[in-house]
Amino acid sequence: MNEREMLLKKIGTYKFAIVDIDIFLDTHPGDSEMLALRNRYQDEVRPLVEKYEAQYGPLTKHENQKNTWAWVKDPWPWDMEA
Repeated sequence: MNEREMLLKKIGTYKFAIVDIDIFLDTHPGDSEMLALRNRYQDEVRPLVEKYEAQYGPLTKHENQKNTWAWVKDPWPWDMEA
């Protein structure tokens, strides 16, 4: 597994956990421990996303991008697979 794949896997793992916790918090809004865990995961994934995007390009379209179509420029992720 190369560095790009490892970053994507870590990012995906954190993002999945964040969404899962969000769903839990929908039914348990007063659970401060889970909210703290969610915030910790969010803080941990942010630098991974920044590193990935600096090296390989954006993962999603950001509203503040000057060139709103830059996120679709080639190569697409599946074009980079060897």
